[in-house]
Amino acid sequence: MIETLTSNSTVTASGPFTTEQKEFLSGFLAGVAQRGLHPYVGTTATGQLTGDPAQGGANLGEETIYGTPLGDATKQERWKHEEHPLDGWDRILAHAEAGKLPDEENTFRFRNFGMFHVSPAQNSFMLRCRIPAGELTSVQLRGLADIAEQYGNGKSAVTTRSNLQIREIQPANLVNVLTSLQALGLTAKGSGVDNIRNITATPTAGFDPRELLDTRPFAHALHHYILNHREFYNLPRKFNVAFEGGGAVDTVADTNDIGFMACRVGDDVRSLASTPTEEGQRLVTSSPAPGVYFRVELCGITGHKQLAKDCGLLVKPTEALAVCAAMVRVFLENGDRTDRKKARLKYLIDKWGVEKFLAETQKKLAFPLVKFPLEQCLKRPAAVKHGHIGVYRQKQSGKNYVGVVVPVGVLSVKQMHRLADLAANYGSGTLRLTPWQNVLIPDVPDAFVETMKRQLVRAGLHHEATNILGGLVACTGNTGCKWAATDTKGQAVALGAYLNKKLQLDHPVNIHLTGCPNSCAQHYVGDIGLQGVKVGQASSEGYHVVFGGATGADAAIGRQVFTGIPFSDLPVLLEKVLKTYLVKRQPGETFATFTRRHEVKQLQEMFSE
Repeated sequence: MIETLTSNSTVTASGPFTTEQKEFLSGFLAGVAQRGLHPYVGTTATGQLTGDPAQGGANLGEETIYGTPLGDATKQERWKHEEHPLDGWDRILAHAEAGKLPDEENTFRFRNFGMFHVSPAQNSFMLRCRIPAGELTSVQLRGLADIAEQYGNGKSAVTTRSNLQIREIQPANLVNVLTSLQALGLTAKGSGVDNIRNITATPTAGFDPRELLDTRPFAHALHHYILNHREFYNLPRKFNVAFEGGGAVDTVADTNDIGFMACRVGDDVRSLASTPTEEGQRLVTSSPAPGVYFRVELCGITGHKQLAKDCGLLVKPTEALAVCAAMVRVFLENGDRTDRKKARLKYLIDKWGVEKFLAETQKKLAFPLVKFPLEQCLKRPAAVKHGHIGVYRQKQSGKNYVGVVVPVGVLSVKQMHRLADLAANYGSGTLRLTPWQNVLIPDVPDAFVETMKRQLVRAGLHHEATNILGGLVACTGNTGCKWAATDTKGQAVALGAYLNKKLQLDHPVNIHLTGCPNSCAQHYVGDIGLQGVKVGQASSEGYHVVFGGATGADAAIGRQVFTGIPFSDLPVLLEKVLKTYLVKRQPGETFATFTRRHEVKQLQEMFSE
């Protein structure tokens, strides 16, 4: 055995050095002695290996996350860099075994598995599922009810992403809950933090007489694509995707980072020429064949007062998944990892512009992106406001879907079991969750409609709602979320009951209550939007008041008219607002249209008289 001592290490060989080895070591040690440096291996700007620090530059041992130096990245990015978000299962096992609540880092990590530690609002966990297209079977709903009863607080809540949440889960039951969910054919992976959230689709897809396209296959395909690609669990921030098929119930797609909006191209399209982009990539502007396509809307983020906008693309349905995956990967590789407040898709496109973003997307696709004027597509009919409530004919002969009223989305275990039974006994054993926090039961034969109505009322639910109560939406609120300033769900029910007694409306209104600026209940797109705040020296619960928001064909971001109104004063104020609207509106004018044609100061004066 021969040992040769260098300045830092011992090289051991099993026999004498060869002449070639001796020459290598001689040159190597001479170079080290001359430079006074340790051995170095880096990469050049083009990715080639180099032993020259002058060429290695910034790669002199410094790690990066998609080009961002590790030292500049947020702590969340460093946590993900140290251990992939999906590699934390053993941490969950350990916490369950010890009955232990997580620290800040593990709180972040567990959200990748759909388990949210919601302290200090509740010293326990919340489960958030992934239910693509909001589509459940009666068996799955019964199973979720059993999870809520055995491990939770005996309730569930339908969310504004057509999803379901269960609360008050103790650490010892973390594994029990997640494995029980998987046994139902469901998952919670990626329902929180830096992932693509639950994929939404038209709630009436597949049975809506007016739909252009059944969007469920696209939502399910993207759902499974996400589950099978680990990199999609390491985005700079959360990401929302929706597929709108042109049905009667709005998907709220224009609040998403990417919205795929079904449209029709008619027989009279004009011929158009192709044009190069500024990046040198060719986005083809063409004359597509008549038929149904998707248009692509980008950068909806209503908490930042922005709806998604049409980016000019016309996409064949068969190419939608590939386009979506390419766009997400561009965001993955280029989104801001140094500031989580600026890490959404909106900020990347604000920095680059839409054309550069599309050019980068094109580089990842084997087929050309097609640009086509929005005005040459046939306009989709507007969704039916409050069309998620009541009984409607399906395109299948003799069948109906029933929109069930679920006040602020909360269901007891008993009601979950009853809905599952009704879907199995009088429908096809399937149900849909909607972004309006309620449930649809499809495939109810004509002969069973009246029976279904009676059974819903007996279950403490309903099939009818007034124009005030039909669009009441509320986030979790401060009873279950540390960010919320107000008890949104409790106050929404109280507010709705008060207004419902005081007046009647001949046009439906949507009233959205959200507990903080994150706007989980999307208050900026409500006819009336309410953002929870603390007011006065006593820090009592109150709301900023927004008027004139909407999604879909009438989409707009509402304007804040009143600031910091105590909740104790809010019901009387909104009663006066709505009664003033009824007196001063033009014939047939909706509340949103009425408020939009007046300046904020005019509204303040009018409603304060």
